[in-house]
Amino acid sequence: MSPLAAAHSEWLKIRSVRASWGSLLAIFGVPSAVTVLVHATAGGAEDADPLFGAFFALVFGQIAALCFGATAAGAEYRNGALRVSLAAVPRRGLLYGAKTAVILGAALLTGLVTGFLSFLAGQAFLGSEALTLGDPGVLRACVGAGIQLALMALLAAGLTVLLRSAVAVLSLLIPFLLIVSFVVGDIAGGAAAYLPDRAGQQVLHAHPEGPLGAWQGLAVCAAWAALATLAGWWAIRRRDA
Repeated sequence: MSPLAAAHSEWLKIRSVRASWGSLLAIFGVPSAVTVLVHATAGGAEDADPLFGAFFALVFGQIAALCFGATAAGAEYRNGALRVSLAAVPRRGLLYGAKTAVILGAALLTGLVTGFLSFLAGQAFLGSEALTLGDPGVLRACVGAGIQLALMALLAAGLTVLLRSAVAVLSLLIPFLLIVSFVVGDIAGGAAAYLPDRAGQQVLHAHPEGPLGAWQGLAVCAAWAALATLAGWWAIRRRDA
């Protein structure tokens, strides 16, 4: 099977699994809806960094991205689906590469739309105080938001292949994102800046503070995603279906 055909089959799998398709749509819908709801009811809040405040709802998008990556990869480990996939695509590297590329591509496209739409939707309620795409750092933040969401999906996908369980991965990553990252941040100080979610969020600041700049932080987040992807590649090549 050619790489293009393998990628097409992986896209069909995502479309056929409601959990994966629903979480992909949630990456787009949830942050935008939360942004509109909060701005429409409460208006803009005072913030030392208005640009970062414009993306406050992105944490919900990160959770959706984790769910998408985990469910898209975890579908292979239900009811012996991996054996069927390997029968169609015997080359494990090709199968894994196609799955990874489709997850990354779908999450990136959805994330980019989400980044721009969430920002523009929120600013529409702020009148003269609104930021525009031409303001310093805004365009970078919108693009970076989409990249970060895609990297979080890739992180979850790689760990799911390693652990063979979407439930186990989400049970680890979602509490980490919502709780542990903040606790570690309070205890470890600067070391917390190198955690995947904290590092990736640097690109959302107009003037990033700490040891990492905007693109450096995104590179650290990418390194975490790459490690998880390599771990998944090792697991799928070494373990029996």
